[in-house]
Amino acid sequence: MLNTLSYGLLGLLARESCSGYDLMLRIQPFWQAKHSQIYPLLAKLEREGFVQFVRIEQRDKPDKKVYSITDSGRKAVMDWLGEAPAEAATRDELSLKAQCIWMTDRNIAIPLFLTRLKQLDTKIAYYEKLLSRIPENERHAHSLHFGDYILLNRAITLAEAQIKWCRWVVSMLESTNEDV
Repeated sequence: MLNTLSYGLLGLLARESCSGYDLMLRIQPFWQAKHSQIYPLLAKLEREGFVQFVRIEQRDKPDKKVYSITDSGRKAVMDWLGEAPAEAATRDELSLKAQCIWMTDRNIAIPLFLTRLKQLDTKIAYYEKLLSRIPENERHAHSLHFGDYILLNRAITLAEAQIKWCRWVVSMLESTNEDV
């Protein structure tokens, strides 16, 4: 039984062969995964016959493994695509702090949300840069880039909604006559 990250890696490899590092970069916009998770999973997927790799010699660096999906890996992804997705998990430190915000004053609370606004602006700029790299004629359901296109639009939409919420919270905190 594979975990969700394993299926995600296989799905990315179905598009193109990649190194573990390249996989980490490609999955980051929609799934937080670190080297320490990806490399052991790639080794497991290779042992189980879902991926294979070729070793690329490099100067002044360790050799690089470039992974590609096998037929059984492709079948595993196709089977997984037919399953209902699990409900989205949310882990957001700002949400936890918002739950406790009544314990502090607005001089501490407002900067929390202003910091998040800056983070979100940076994210949106990054997502828009990635989106601009997808040619207009590749933004359709049968394109290899369709998943990137719809996921980047989703990420931008969610970030914009968070910006709206953060601004609303800041306005609520600023309009309060007393400390929170």
